[in-house]
Amino acid sequence: MASIRKRVNKNGSHSFRVEVRLKGFPKQHASFTNKTLAKRWAQITEAAIREGRYFKTAEARKHTLQDLVDKYIRDVLPTKASNINQKTQMKWWGAEIGEHTLADVTPAMIAECRDKLTKGGTNNKKPFAPATVTRYMAALSHAFSTAVNEWGWLDDSPMRKVKKPSLPRGRVRFLDEDERNDLLAACEASENTYLFPVVLLAISTGMRKTEIMTLTWQDVDFHQNRITLHHTKNKERRVVPLVGKAKATLKEFSTVRHIDSDLLFPGKTKSKKPMDLRAPWKLVLKEADITDFRFHDLRHSAASYLAMNGASLAEIAEVLGHKTLQMVQRYAHLSEAHTASVVESMNESIFGATS
Repeated sequence: MASIRKRVNKNGSHSFRVEVRLKGFPKQHASFTNKTLAKRWAQITEAAIREGRYFKTAEARKHTLQDLVDKYIRDVLPTKASNINQKTQMKWWGAEIGEHTLADVTPAMIAECRDKLTKGGTNNKKPFAPATVTRYMAALSHAFSTAVNEWGWLDDSPMRKVKKPSLPRGRVRFLDEDERNDLLAACEASENTYLFPVVLLAISTGMRKTEIMTLTWQDVDFHQNRITLHHTKNKERRVVPLVGKAKATLKEFSTVRHIDSDLLFPGKTKSKKPMDLRAPWKLVLKEADITDFRFHDLRHSAASYLAMNGASLAEIAEVLGHKTLQMVQRYAHLSEAHTASVVESMNESIFGATS
């Protein structure tokens, strides 16, 4: 039930204090200068409490988007296996609309920020690519989902009503035979002794850069011919075959392990952290005269070689650690010859060989 009390303030003006008491719920109160407004608030609040809507809305008004950003960076990001750039992305959202309460953050407001990223990036820089804008939105979307499901700050995420940019077809840039030989030769000649085994592993196994650089010797099993990845992008443990030249190179490399670190490729000054290979990587690309090529394209190269050597899309997905075939569909055209042979074999089995 609601009660309204009239109060006379020191300056002679009147105010009306409203209290809403319902059994099983905490008391709610507010003050108004007008009795009609007080009655209206009491009716709306009492109805919202009975329907289970009031406290969620009230909680959303207690926290700003900046509160969401700060808590997410402090409590959630450290638990994520891969959080590269997400801190920067979340801070951008905080700088743009952080002063608004969560209750006031609307899909239209988020869409306006999305368009700002698309048209002008950040700090008036060149426009961001659709994939980059999508990553900014994904970071905020996960923060909102956490606030809804775990913190109880919101009833629903406004991100569900915001459309993401259309992404171009997945990039497939892989090394041809000459490029691969030139790159590996440049890596072997590099002053950085880690570069050759790192690149060789990437081409041979399709592992991501982060997966390779965070490997420890406990993850490598030469007897079972495998590498076990405990922390992957999709948060599932994955076993990667270790065979051929990659195994021989890594086995030889294991005889000169770093004493102060379990990492395969520790940093020079901070042995507990992986080596930063960005500078030597750029140098070998220049020396091998390879253009339009990123480290992640080594993973594309591994997948492409698998497709061209007869692996099915399901097999490629399993090697790369993808949960669905959608991510490896981009390599389908490379396995057309394999597909044709399968269809030919089926037809011969049914109809017999033809001249």
